[in-house]
Order: sequence, then structure tokens, then C-alpha cells
Amino acid sequence: MVFSSTLLENAVNEFAKLPGIGKKTALRLVLHLIKQDAHDVSQFSDSIKLLRQEIKFCTRCHNISDTILCNICSNHSRKQTLLCVVENIRDVIAIESTQQFNGIYHVLGGIISPLDGIGPEQLNIDSLIHRIEKEKIEEIIFALNPNIQGDTTIYYINKKLKNIPVKITTIARGIAFGGELEYADEMTLAKSISNRIAIENYITTQS
Repeated sequence: MVFSSTLLENAVNEFAKLPGIGKKTALRLVLHLIKQDAHDVSQFSDSIKLLRQEIKFCTRCHNISDTILCNICSNHSRKQTLLCVVENIRDVIAIESTQQFNGIYHVLGGIISPLDGIGPEQLNIDSLIHRIEKEKIEEIIFALNPNIQGDTTIYYINKKLKNIPVKITTIARGIAFGGELEYADEMTLAKSISNRIAIENYITTQS
């Protein structure tokens, strides 16, 4: 791809660093911005800069937040004893979009994947165990992607919780094995949560 402007080329290269954005798409986005009002483009760049500088992570659940506690954790109308364990922040957004879950979350920050060099110590598992003990959680719902890595993570955490009196469930298999929560339609995801199954039954069916 040959550019007539170094400024244009640099901007395209930066956009192309984003996941899922190739050089052609990056060029299309940059050319779109060039056509926009200078004030609008400045507002766009300022919002991205401010996001990176001031964004926080909730000290309780590890969700993205503007303050120490995210708006979900600080909402006392939500059921504080019902905890949904998810892989990442995108999954929180997906479940919230269903408007069918009124509990709280815990973001692991990934799943156990030895092939990718990701072990339990690199995830927010210790803080999860601490929360369950400290906050008197009554039920944990595992809402992890239905794949080998997700199942491995569930088995590991389930073993860590064997001496803690808490109900442990997982979302039903409304989502195909190998699928991802963030791409599931809202109806399927909502039914998977409402039809969740006890972890003992889930482990039996997967064995």
C-alpha cells in the first residue's frame, strides 16, 4: 500500500494495530476522519486519550469502572449474594445486555490455558476465593465460554471451593461447544443463565 502522505500512513498504521482491523479498513477509517469536522476529530481523540489515562478497574470484581467500585458492585438493588464468574469484561457487557441477571460479577481476566502460558496464578482466582469467603456468597454461576479451557478453569476453581459451603452452578448448554458468550444472541444467553445447572451434574455430563 503506497501513501502520498507520511501523516496518512502513520495514522493508518496505528489503526491497523487494533484487533480485527486490516490495512484497508484502517485506511477507510482514517479517510472518514479526514472528512469530519476538526472539532469532532479532536473530541474523538481526546476521549480515547482520557479513557487510557483515567480508566480504572473495580477493586471488588475487576470490571472496568470510572471509580474504585463499578456501578454494578455499588448498586445495592442487585442481589449481592449471587455471583457470576466470567472470563472478561466483554462477557459482563453481553450478560448485562440480556437484562435477565440481577446479581454481581467477578472477572477472571482470562481462562486457564497451559498452551498459551496462562496458569491459575495469572488470573483473578485468589481474589474470587477471598470474596466468596468474605462476602457470604450463596451461589456462584460459572458463565465461561464452553470450550476445553473454560471447562478446565471451572474444574480448577470448583476444587478450590470444595470446603466452602456455596451453591455452584454453570450456564446451560444453550451455547454450542466452542462458541463464545459475547457472540451469543441475547435470548440464548438469557436462557442459558436462567436454566443453569448444578456443577456436579455438569461435570458428570462432561466426563
